[in-house]
Amino acid sequence: MDIGSKIVATAAIKMALSMSRQEEAVLKKQFLEEYNVKAVAVDYGGEFITSAAKIVERAVVAAKREGVINDVHADEGAVAGAAREALAQIMPKALGLNVGGKIGIARHGDHISVSIFFGIGLLHLDEVAIGLGHRAVA
Repeated sequence: MDIGSKIVATAAIKMALSMSRQEEAVLKKQFLEEYNVKAVAVDYGGEFITSAAKIVERAVVAAKREGVINDVHADEGAVAGAAREALAQIMPKALGLNVGGKIGIARHGDHISVSIFFGIGLLHLDEVAIGLGHRAVA
């Protein structure tokens, strides 16, 4: 079965949308057993501009810590690049506002996807959005 980028993107999105640590654990196990996809999720929050670099850093650290990527420059760069792509997709909505949510990261072979779920807050007028980035590494 060809896994490809679609199942890796699906895994990253589902991880970012998970509601609890227990659900994350179930999804991680399911993706690993069914598709040999490694996945992880991590929370974040803060003002968008000051949080952007921290979001990328949290994605790389979580991916390394959970064994989704190896401790090599190419893997770290792929996660960082995919996270920045996801951030760029949301930037017009979030600029200058507070954001919070979850980052989902998934990998199978040379496919890496990062999905970021955003809750974007302005007083009580909240908005939600998802950004998705993908990279291929050899």
